Amino acid sequence: MHTIFLEHRTRPGARAQVQAVWNKHVRPAVATNPGHLAYIYAFGVDEDRICAFQVYMSAEEAQAFLRSDAYEAYELEVTPLLDGPPQVEVLQAKWVKGLS
Repeated sequence: MHTIFLEHRTRPGARAQVQAVWNKHVRPAVATNPGHLAYIYAFGVDEDRICAFQVYMSAEEAQAFLRSDAYEAYELEVTPLLDGPPQVEVLQAKWVKGLS
């Protein structure tokens, strides 16, 4: 498994717009991607913070998703709404409930 935790900071007041762009491009792509074993999209307490926790089958699956048309369209549309690039941390999942 390949696990990623990332944090986006949106421009002030743009979190709902970012979520709309995510819903348009990323959500349907993740829902149909067999390489994603788990995906959590969450808002932080801070109104300009969005976090995502992703579990992929492998690092190769993660890289393939980042090269997908859906993700590229998302990045193009969402970049002006963000306050810089996301903070990304790659983790080594040792156990995930429901996944073997």
